[in-house]
Amino acid sequence: MSNIELSKENKVEKLEMRVALCNTLIKLAKKNKEIVYLDSDLMSSMKTVEFGKQFPDRTFNCGVQEANMIGVAAGLSSLGKIPFTHTFGPFATRRCFDQVFLSGGYAKQNIKMVGSDPGVTAAKNGGTHMPFEDLGLMRIIPDMTIITLTDTTMLKDIVLQSSKNYGMYYLRLLRKNAVKIYEENSSFEIGKAIEIKSGNDVTIIANGIMVSEAIKAYKILKDSGINARVLDMFTIKPLDEDAIIKAAKETGAVVTCENHNYINGLGSAVAECLSEKYPTPLRRVGIKDKFGQVGSVEFLKEQYELTAKDIVKNVKSVLKMKK
Repeated sequence: MSNIELSKENKVEKLEMRVALCNTLIKLAKKNKEIVYLDSDLMSSMKTVEFGKQFPDRTFNCGVQEANMIGVAAGLSSLGKIPFTHTFGPFATRRCFDQVFLSGGYAKQNIKMVGSDPGVTAAKNGGTHMPFEDLGLMRIIPDMTIITLTDTTMLKDIVLQSSKNYGMYYLRLLRKNAVKIYEENSSFEIGKAIEIKSGNDVTIIANGIMVSEAIKAYKILKDSGINARVLDMFTIKPLDEDAIIKAAKETGAVVTCENHNYINGLGSAVAECLSEKYPTPLRRVGIKDKFGQVGSVEFLKEQYELTAKDIVKNVKSVLKMKK
């Protein structure tokens, strides 16, 4: 069961998500000797070097060989180990999709895949490192649990849970500083959306970096007399269809917001649910089927229409459909 306490101020966190990940893995590894860590030559970038220092016999730098890394992780899993793997999002999913699908998913292994710097958070690493498609690829693998981590509080709890739950996991997170949404010691139920803001005029369903943009949009809309409900749909699979249908029934209009191609990500998942079970006016905020480019995160948010003002525009559009 979840135990959520929302942060009173949504400020940028001091602790980077990559540091929180390393600290959490070290804490877990001290208690569970089966936890191992694999990386594709990015331990310095991910700041997981300390894990390797403390557990040298449980750390495997596989080099720039992501597909091989998943194969090694599958082998370790078959021996009873709990492998956590890391590389940048496009290499964790697109580059080694066949290995993830067959050696991991089809073989029913227990691999916890971390894909970092999703979407525009790849920033100045540019289009080659900018995954707009990773969620879509992982969604079509049976029994894959897919989570977009919102902040460090959620990261600590979800990494703990994933280490205890058997199965394939894809954890999507930015390396650097997230906006704080949840207070320390909050706990989260995988597969259950979180209501961040209440409202009955429209529902905004967001995840990852788009949660803070949705909160900004909520405030703008409230000033103009529109009461929006904001949900953090941090789990893409399994999707909380009950929360989606409940929100659709009670607000009559939905806007999804994601740092991902609007095809086959959160927006598509919500659209599939509503079209089959409760048809409702819907607008999708996301990357409009484009490739990535070099730039700061804020610049890229503007370029790909991922800002609070873009959410507000789509809310006003969907409200016209509702009428």
